[in-house]
Amino acid sequence: MANAIVAEGLVKRYGDIVALDGLDLEVPEGTVMALLGPNGAGKTTAVRVFTTLLPPDGGKATVAGLDVVVEARQLRSRIGVSGQYAAVDEHLTGFENLDMVGRLYHLGAKRSRERARALLEQFDLVEAGDRPVRTYSGGMRRRLDLAGALVGNGKVLFLDEPTTGLDPRARFGLWDVVEALVAGGATLLLTTQYMEEAERLADRIAVIDHGKVIALGTADELKDQVGGERLELVLADAADLDTAHTALQPVAVGEIQTDTTSRRITVPVSGGSAVLIDALGRLSEQSVKVKDVGLRRPTLDDVFLALTGHEAVVGEGEQA
Repeated sequence: MANAIVAEGLVKRYGDIVALDGLDLEVPEGTVMALLGPNGAGKTTAVRVFTTLLPPDGGKATVAGLDVVVEARQLRSRIGVSGQYAAVDEHLTGFENLDMVGRLYHLGAKRSRERARALLEQFDLVEAGDRPVRTYSGGMRRRLDLAGALVGNGKVLFLDEPTTGLDPRARFGLWDVVEALVAGGATLLLTTQYMEEAERLADRIAVIDHGKVIALGTADELKDQVGGERLELVLADAADLDTAHTALQPVAVGEIQTDTTSRRITVPVSGGSAVLIDALGRLSEQSVKVKDVGLRRPTLDDVFLALTGHEAVVGEGEQA
C-alpha cells in the first residue's frame, strides 16, 4: 500500500522554540492517522507544513506524492483542510460559503454551484443551506467547514481538532461523517486531544511530544506498551488518600496516581481479581472506607499520561 503522507526528519523552529524536531511519519492511503500530544507538542505545526501553510526548516514531506515545498501549488488542489476553528463567513449562507470555495478552486460557476448543493445534502445541511451561517449551531458550522474542505474533491484530508468545543451529540454526528469519508477512500490525518475520538476513528495513532513521534501503533498496541491493569478506587474521605497510597504500595507495579478533588486513587496492578481482593483487605486493615472500586485495562488516557507525563487537556488549542 502506497503512503499518502510521508514526513522525513521534519524540523520547524519559531525563534528559539523548536516545534518540530526531526518528525518522521508515514500514513498509508485510505487510512486514518491520529496525532495525539500535549499542547505545544507540534501537532498543528505538522499539519501546517503538510498543507503548505508553513515551509519546514529542515527535512522533507510529501503529500499525495507531491513535495510540500517544491510542488506546493499543485498539491493545494489535491487536499482538504479543516482547522481548529470553523473557517466560514457568518454573513453568507451555507450555500454561498461552499460556492465561494468552489470558485476559489477554479471549478467554474456551474460546477461550484453543483458541488455546493451536493455537499449540503451530504452533510445534512439542505434545510439550512440558504440561511446565514450566523444562525447555525456550533455543530452545523463545523459540518459546513468540513464540507468546505471537500469542495475540491481532495483525497487527502487534514482535520485539526475538528470537534473541540462541540457537545457530545454534535461530536458523534461529525464522527459519522468522517467515517463515511474514509469508507469512500479518503486518507485522513487527524489531530485530537479526545482519546475516545482517536480510538474510534484512527487505524493508527502517533503520540507526539517535543516535536517528535515517541510512540506509534494501534490503540491496542499502545495500551500494551503501558501494560497491566488499573485498579481504580474512590474513597469516602479525601483525608484517607495518603493512608491508602501507603497501604496499596505493595500491590502496585507502577506509580500510584491520586486526585484529591475526586478522592480517586489509581493503582497499576497485575493479577486480576486476586489483586482487587488483596487491595481491599489492606485498606480495610487501615480502616479506609471505599465508596467505589473497579478493575480495568489501560485506556488511551493512561497511555498519554505514561508516555508524555501530561494529562490530555482539551480545548486550549495549540500554538506550536
